[in-house]
Amino acid sequence: MTSLDLLAHDATGLAEFVRSGEVEARDLIEATLRRIDRLDGGINAYRIVMADAAVADATRIDELSVDERASLPMAGVPVAIKDDTDVEGQTTAWGSAADRGVCEKDSDVVAWLRAAGAVIIGKTSVPELTLWPWTSSERWGVTRNPWSTDRTPGGSSGGSAAAVCTGMAALALGSDGGGSVRYPAGLTGLVGLKPQRDRLPVGPEHSSGWHGLLVLGPLTRSVRDAALCLDIASESRDAGEFRDAVRARPGRLRIAVSTNPPPGTQVSLSPTGRDAVDTASSLLAELGHRVVEVDLDYGGLTCLWNSTVRLLQGARDDVATMPDRRDLESRTRAVARLGSLLPPRSLREALRRQAAIADSINAVFARADAVLTPLCASPAPRLDDCPTRGALRSLRKANTSAWLAPWNVNGQPGISVPIGTDENGVPTAIHLAGRARDEATLLALAAEIEANRPFPKWAEPRASLEA
Repeated sequence: MTSLDLLAHDATGLAEFVRSGEVEARDLIEATLRRIDRLDGGINAYRIVMADAAVADATRIDELSVDERASLPMAGVPVAIKDDTDVEGQTTAWGSAADRGVCEKDSDVVAWLRAAGAVIIGKTSVPELTLWPWTSSERWGVTRNPWSTDRTPGGSSGGSAAAVCTGMAALALGSDGGGSVRYPAGLTGLVGLKPQRDRLPVGPEHSSGWHGLLVLGPLTRSVRDAALCLDIASESRDAGEFRDAVRARPGRLRIAVSTNPPPGTQVSLSPTGRDAVDTASSLLAELGHRVVEVDLDYGGLTCLWNSTVRLLQGARDDVATMPDRRDLESRTRAVARLGSLLPPRSLREALRRQAAIADSINAVFARADAVLTPLCASPAPRLDDCPTRGALRSLRKANTSAWLAPWNVNGQPGISVPIGTDENGVPTAIHLAGRARDEATLLALAAEIEANRPFPKWAEPRASLEA
């Protein structure tokens, strides 16, 4: 097996190779590092690559007994960590130039991934303080979409998405406060899972967690990998619940299809976005599900107001943790100022109204088991269309993934699922959302889509980069 053949496997398959002894963990990690050396100069997926530590960790896995290695569900799997989550011995830079010191220990989720045999290979690029749905910063530069390098891979987990879709990692950890896992996954042909709020601990490094909007979640090349990560990193800790859901057929479900955007977001669905929804709807109907179009009730303008208040005050709180605000971009400081201008009662009122918004959205589940919406308004934006300054202009541009943030407001799970490619060969995707704590249904449904409409192969961006 060549290195490229090896790296084309998903994380579940790679772990099986290492557990069986067919592949040594060190060989897998060294192949991944060679891949990074070859590609990342033109992509900028990583802020830092932990090459020496990764090789040392892989060597320790190879030295385990057969039984010890066989007990590791992620044995030797190269995993990238978004640079807003702590990794022992590294700085969590958050896309800024601020010197925040070296982390003394791993975040809980990172520690659990390591305990399952994962090898942390590096920390991925983010926009400053993870504020934007594109990935660039004054200090660390621009991250490009490997499928079309004049376009963004989305954000704020854009570095994570770019690493996984090119084989520079088998799986990546991201964070999602309004679509920041699901949106970049959708723009790069990956599965992006936003779990239920509090399913995975966000850690003290996320000081406010954007007041309940923010969760951690995986970006993966298969649905079974998303389930594997959730099993390992959730409170059930490797009980196998979510992998079992992927292996089971979902049964005949009621699917509510909704394309109306949340009020006030001022987005219009492009023909590409409409085609992605229609393709998924038709497929699900062919598979025997009952598909019905609805206008989802987002609770009026309150939903947009709610997420905006929590975002702005979360940004204000995050800026307050920085050792020197002068190290931050002027746009970031401006967003924090907007948060500080809001009266204190705004946040209290937003948190109080969260339950009413959830009730409005969840009324759909009286007649549906899952909701299908667009992932975003339009195809992956060109880098030239992603603002580099101006807080208000950037906030308006961030509305392209307007269908995703309401599920952060109510805390319920969502998953982005690849469905095809657009006229430029860039992946397209749809979004599935579910009842509270019902990731299992979403994973089963996503796995059925995957089985019947295989996702765009990662070999295509690989080939374009190596040409």
